[in-house]
Amino acid sequence: MRKEEQTGITAGVTDAADSNGMVGTTGITEMSGRCGTIGTGNVADTCDMAGAVGVEVTEKTPMRIDILTLFPESFAPLQTSIIGRAVERGTLKINIVNIRDFSKDRHKKCDDTPFGGGAGMLMTVQPIFDAINSLLSDEEKDLLKKEAERGVKNRKNKDSSVRIIFPSPIGQVLSAKKAEALSTFKHLIFVCGHYEGVDERLFQLFPIEQISIGDYVLTGGELPTMVIADCLSRFVDGVISPESLESESFSNGLLEYPQYTKPRVFQGLSVPDVLLSGNHQEIDKWREAQSLKRTQVLRKDLLRKKK
Repeated sequence: MRKEEQTGITAGVTDAADSNGMVGTTGITEMSGRCGTIGTGNVADTCDMAGAVGVEVTEKTPMRIDILTLFPESFAPLQTSIIGRAVERGTLKINIVNIRDFSKDRHKKCDDTPFGGGAGMLMTVQPIFDAINSLLSDEEKDLLKKEAERGVKNRKNKDSSVRIIFPSPIGQVLSAKKAEALSTFKHLIFVCGHYEGVDERLFQLFPIEQISIGDYVLTGGELPTMVIADCLSRFVDGVISPESLESESFSNGLLEYPQYTKPRVFQGLSVPDVLLSGNHQEIDKWREAQSLKRTQVLRKDLLRKKK
């Protein structure tokens, strides 16, 4: 492994890529091995000259998330706050891959007009196909081949340690339950679509799971990828405390109860007396009642699902 291919966060933010394809100093640096990384950890997850990934396994290998995109500079938010700290601790490993680096077109073109006509452009299959294969070990390729033969609908989470995800409005809608299931994988690969979509043959070549974040359309897959990655990362051991997960919205099928902090009185509005009582049994009862009340007012559909 060459020294310049090792990963790391760099400080500061630059919004655009320079002429050499280096994406400023967002911590999403496109290295010479064709991959970029966010953060450092106790695992060196790097690309060799052919673009393949090698993982040096230590005491605990972090969950690895690879993101394939035409716009690597979009992912600076993943180096901040809770997710950024998890990356710095080595709990997560997030790797940004520029799809253009795998294009065989001399101009690095990654889109073309659709056969049969129609508006807009489609992402071509070749660069994405090669990018995905560069990130898979031989074992993962065998696992995905078997999954493809069985069909996406017939597979189970336990069947594989790797999953490829394509954010799309035609997919299953993301939920807390779905995010928790995705957090059990060792390796996730996100493919960010753009323009009018992707050549359908990509879905014939790989068992790709399509996930939606709602019944609407965005200009690209970068934003939904960050939403899904952030949501599932919270369920990875060591990212946030188990206590936080237990009390938040959807953990028990209800919305989370109201919360208060200092000062006790603000603009004539006081913190409920029960929260100042020190009686934890009464506080728990109050929170449970408030959670049910809030759900009845805002999300009655959740109560129907619990029945």
